[in-house]
Amino acid sequence: MRKGGNTELLASAFADGARHNNNVEIISVSDYNVNYCIGCNSCFKSEGNKCFQNDDMNQIYDKLMNTDILVIASPVYFYGISAELKAIIDRLHTPMRNKFKITKLALILVGAATLPELFDSIKMQYQLILNFFKLKDAGMVLVRGAKDKGDVSDESLSEAYNLGFSIK
Repeated sequence: MRKGGNTELLASAFADGARHNNNVEIISVSDYNVNYCIGCNSCFKSEGNKCFQNDDMNQIYDKLMNTDILVIASPVYFYGISAELKAIIDRLHTPMRNKFKITKLALILVGAATLPELFDSIKMQYQLILNFFKLKDAGMVLVRGAKDKGDVSDESLSEAYNLGFSIK
């Protein structure tokens, strides 16, 4: 996500609301070097279920071990989440995921297009993730028509803040 971009603005608004009742940490995927999963399943056989790839995903695993509620925020690129975020999600294909304490998941998406179906494919994947991990949906903020930095409306920022505030 771009520094100071619409996704970051929405995530920050959400965090500001959530801080009223929660400890909050924003993890920007752009700050981490995470390789994509190659599907080798070596993590199923290795000690501690560690991936053979020695990258920053280990830091993210450590954070996920102690997280109750996870919020995924992403810009929408060609009807999908960012490649960096997708790499992290794919790397959750590990037995370590059984140690996560996450009970709720929320979704914040922002895209430049205004098509009604803009978020449909991501929402389907989100629902499958909820089902697979047996998580409760904590809510969604879906923003269309925000292309350039700062295009996200005050109404959308307020919606993100209110969703954050509702998280307990």
